[in-house]
Amino acid sequence: ADPAAAAAWGFVRSAQAEAPGRVLLVDADPGAGPDTEPVPAALLAALLAADEPQAAVREGHLWVPRLLRIRPSALRGRAGAPVWDPEGTVLITGGTGALGAAVARRLVTGHGVTRLLLASRSGPEAAGAEALREELTALGATVTLAACDVADRDALAALLAGIPADRPLRGVVHAAGVLDNGLVADLTEEQVNAVLRPKADGARHLHELTEEADLTAFVLFSSSVGLLGGPGQANYAAASAYLDGLALHRRDRGLPATSVAWGLWDADGGINAGLGAIDRARLARDGFGTLSVPEGTELFDAAVAAEPALLAATPLDLEVLRDLDRVPPLVRALVPARERATAGRGEPSMAERLAGMAGPERADFVLDLVRGRVAAVLGLGDPTAVDPGQPFRELGFDSLTAVEMRNRLSALTGLRLPATSVFDHPTPAKLAAFLLGLLGPRDAEPERPAALVALDGLEEALADGEAAAGADRDAITVRLQTLLSRWLEAGAAPSDPAGPPASDALEAASTAELLAFIDNELGRGRD
Repeated sequence: ADPAAAAAWGFVRSAQAEAPGRVLLVDADPGAGPDTEPVPAALLAALLAADEPQAAVREGHLWVPRLLRIRPSALRGRAGAPVWDPEGTVLITGGTGALGAAVARRLVTGHGVTRLLLASRSGPEAAGAEALREELTALGATVTLAACDVADRDALAALLAGIPADRPLRGVVHAAGVLDNGLVADLTEEQVNAVLRPKADGARHLHELTEEADLTAFVLFSSSVGLLGGPGQANYAAASAYLDGLALHRRDRGLPATSVAWGLWDADGGINAGLGAIDRARLARDGFGTLSVPEGTELFDAAVAAEPALLAATPLDLEVLRDLDRVPPLVRALVPARERATAGRGEPSMAERLAGMAGPERADFVLDLVRGRVAAVLGLGDPTAVDPGQPFRELGFDSLTAVEMRNRLSALTGLRLPATSVFDHPTPAKLAAFLLGLLGPRDAEPERPAALVALDGLEEALADGEAAAGADRDAITVRLQTLLSRWLEAGAAPSDPAGPPASDALEAASTAELLAFIDNELGRGRD
């Protein structure tokens, strides 16, 4: 229930999603005494041996997080459940956005709310704002459109001070938020601040400025990314997790609060506007569906009346989750353990499968594997549509799809691949060759010609620095030029027939260029 610590957890969950198996999150025992290890070594060793990326230590035991279905009885309301006061004012931040507008309609038509304060950064100038006010007014509500940056505490305080005393503030729905995606390694301070300000800072100011108000509802629009992590969304995950922690903090103090970790709404505009077809396809492949607006507003009602302070509202395709190379730990309680356990029982590892194949068969097998994963990541359906020689960037890969590709291949092969694998080996054929080299076994390499072995020794001699300057350097350069000229005249054609004559190229070449030519043309290419 520490919002700042919760934000850190949300951020790191996305780092885990981008690099599975590289980061472990442990919540140390707050009750550990000065002579007690907050995380006993034995428990840490057990956790490292398990496929659990997060855990909490409490009184010598490990606890892991899981999503569970809420009991139907809890959705029918609870003692002291929030009631939308028809005579009071309800503030909706992000009120002119797609989700804020949907909630506003629901409050008016489903709960009899007659006074709405819709705040957004653009206020009345926001696209569709005036039409929304006219619509809600026709339904019987009094609507105020306000331009207010909720991350600006003074501006928010002034907005709240302007609420009429005879229609006091009774409910808050914090739906404001923006996206500015980027992988953890690439995120800038500006990107982090741009996302945290409206969502996390805005929520904190709303909490502090309404703490003494007689509120019946304080609803925070969080995101399932804060719970599950999401590649490229560490800043948004941090902001969402902050809201979850704030809701728990408020409940601990006896204040109303509900944080809903939403999945993707099927609503045009707003925060979803930046999601393209590839992004939506990625979510579907991972087992996450979308909520229609009617479904979302029904869940909104259920969440506000439910007992828990934190709920996740996102459709999950359990069949898709069962078929994933790795079921996300947080949802494993929803996927029957028996079916998960039989999925890979008795199956040989990738290396074992390759060991039983001949060289050409192994190469074809790994290339087909790579092409299949490329087709899945890009939503192409048919792996044969993937050209093995076409660069990944031309196929449509970006940083997020590259991370997804790496994660899928890591889960499938058991290899810990670098995040830059796709761009370090920029075509399906080159990536397949790289994987094959890691997986083995390899065919015995043919014996190298004596000339190449001699060139290896020459390269080492030139690299030791003993002949780096003076007359010796000039003499070596002349000898190299002479040897290369004779080699070319003996019948070895330059690699580029359209290039300049060999003698001209050699006369104009620097020593570095000559050595590079030897590297590339005579079999000693550097990686």
